Amino acid sequence: MGDVPLGGGAPVVVQSMLNAPAKDVDANLQQIYALAAAGCEVVRMAIPHRDCLDAFEQVCQKSPLPVVADVHFDKVIAIEAARRGAAKLRINPGNIGGLEATDEVIDAARAAGIPIRIGVNAGSLDKALKERDDLTLPQKLSQSAADYVEYFAQRGFDDVVVSAKAHDVPATIATCRLLAEMIPEVPLHIGITEAGTAFQGIIKSAAGLGVLLEQGIGDTLRISLTDDPVTEIRACWTLLSALGLRERGPEIISCPTCGRCQVDLISLAKQVEERLADVPKPISVAVMGCVVNGPGEAAGADIGVACGDGVGVLFAHGQVLRKVAEDQIVDALMEEINRL
Repeated sequence: MGDVPLGGGAPVVVQSMLNAPAKDVDANLQQIYALAAAGCEVVRMAIPHRDCLDAFEQVCQKSPLPVVADVHFDKVIAIEAARRGAAKLRINPGNIGGLEATDEVIDAARAAGIPIRIGVNAGSLDKALKERDDLTLPQKLSQSAADYVEYFAQRGFDDVVVSAKAHDVPATIATCRLLAEMIPEVPLHIGITEAGTAFQGIIKSAAGLGVLLEQGIGDTLRISLTDDPVTEIRACWTLLSALGLRERGPEIISCPTCGRCQVDLISLAKQVEERLADVPKPISVAVMGCVVNGPGEAAGADIGVACGDGVGVLFAHGQVLRKVAEDQIVDALMEEINRL
């Protein structure tokens, strides 16, 4: 995708989707800059109508990230997007007119030298598969995707990525496991579609995608949220970091508080999290409520604070640095972080 490798042992790629109006070039570019700063590597842009193609082309020309054209229902839009600078096409043959309707799209992608993501989801299965009672939803989704891959291969086009999603976590896990067995040579994009708002969506995505990634399934991911796309990127990196797959940005180690805590630790931890939001360093920062969970349990942290009665003791890798008043803890922590 542009200059971003996908599959073949490359690192798991982090992506998101733009939600600015499709005709507003400046709004889409501003969102891309914010996503890039947060660590996004590929963006997807919807092209709902043919009169949005001019804006899409301008975004592709100016974007610092590869732009994927997200196309439904109209093969002409996909063909034009390939000609106008798309780094990849995302289509669902089930709603673009069937397999035969993809022939011209395949030819356009081949001419442009770009891949196609074959997307399948529970809401847009082929009618014949959808009506079969002898198959489970994961079997229908995986079979549909595998059939599309086979059709593309018969046309001599193998530069494909596959995604098969549902809003149901167990169904998505089962589908991706089947696909990993059925077409192991094809890179998989994974995600929980329509996962919901930030709180629910992050939990559902972490539950489903965490299982898959830990098993080595998934070459690129999006955590889909009804929220700011930048939040999706931060959630992706946090998940990848938690699994030890890729690291970007700080990890906050903080205790859940208890009756021993003599400072407003919840407020302190939230302030630290906010101040660290734009820090790309992959460091660990501990914010601990008392000496029980202080330098001992958090000894491995790059920098941290253990709080007492209105004070905090700063430490680095278990070694005490200095003591500061409660109202100075956050600033003092940031000073130490900036020295790292």
